[in-house]
Amino acid sequence: EVQLQASGGGLVQAGGSLRVSCAASGFTSPFTFEYYSIGWFRQAPGKEREGVSCISPSDGDTWYADSVKGRFTISSDNAKNTLYLQMNSLKPEDTAVYYCAKGRGSWPVRSFDFFGQGTQVTVSS
Repeated sequence: EVQLQASGGGLVQAGGSLRVSCAASGFTSPFTFEYYSIGWFRQAPGKEREGVSCISPSDGDTWYADSVKGRFTISSDNAKNTLYLQMNSLKPEDTAVYYCAKGRGSWPVRSFDFFGQGTQVTVSS
C-alpha cells in the first residue's frame, strides 16, 4: 500500500524560505518510486486544491505552476524515496496545506490518483 507523508511545514515571514519533504513508501517492483510522476499540490482555506509542481524521478523532468516558477524547486532523492519542494521568496498567498501526490502512471502525468497527508505552510506578511 502506497503511503505519502509530508513534513517540514511551518510559519515563515514573507520573503523567507522553507523546504517541505515527502517520504514515500509501499511501492513494489517494477512500479517503483522512480516509475511514477510525483507532485505537490496545495489548498488554501476557501480555495480549491491546485497543482504546484511535479517531477519525473527517473529523468528529472519537471513542471511548475506559473505562480511559483522561479521561486520553488522540486527535486527527488530516489535512493530515499523522498520528494522535496524548496520554496524561496515566499509570499502570504503561498499559505496553504501542501500535499504530495502520486501520478497515475509515468511522465508525462495526466492525473494523480493518491494524495498523502499534508503539511501546513503559513507565510506572514
